[in-house]
Amino acid sequence: MTDHEERRAAWDRRHAERGHIESSEPDPFLIAETTDLPPGRALDLACGDGRNAVWLAAQGWRVTGVDFSAVALERARERARAARVEVDWQGHDLLTWLPPEGAFDLVSLIYLHLPHEERRQVLAHAARAVAPGGRILVVGHDRRNVAEGAGGPQDQRVLYSASEVAAELPGLRIERAEAVLTDHGEHRRVDAVVMGRRDAA
Repeated sequence: MTDHEERRAAWDRRHAERGHIESSEPDPFLIAETTDLPPGRALDLACGDGRNAVWLAAQGWRVTGVDFSAVALERARERARAARVEVDWQGHDLLTWLPPEGAFDLVSLIYLHLPHEERRQVLAHAARAVAPGGRILVVGHDRRNVAEGAGGPQDQRVLYSASEVAAELPGLRIERAEAVLTDHGEHRRVDAVVMGRRDAA
């Protein structure tokens, strides 16, 4: 079994062993950055069990949700059915899958933690998918989270720096790139938040 196959199997097990492994609520950064945007075509990469994709669909976006875990996608379908929204769920490995170029008004990549070289590859593919006038939102645990936050990966090799992520989004104008502290007591965390935009043609 290859490393990628082992990762897929591990995520399948993780989703199968528990209910929803993430909050049932959409990511607050996604809400804040998209609430004022007109709904269009959205691509939610590493969508997991669908919390963000389903929320976007409920706001009127036409959403494609992509993940490599079949178990996560089945959970996502259940969530969408319960919310009575339509999402195009697709199973792909983000390291090899190329999304349609310039096809999406919003691309979201939230809490996907990969080694740097793999992340750079995925981000390049994600940036390629942003349509003229469209945006990409990338959120991940910042490197500072190990010392200043709680939870999340502890391996510095997979943690984020907002400036590094911004540099890995070719062809986009960066509108936001910062480390953000969220402090809810035991849920204190430091996240890197990056928003990029492709200029309209």
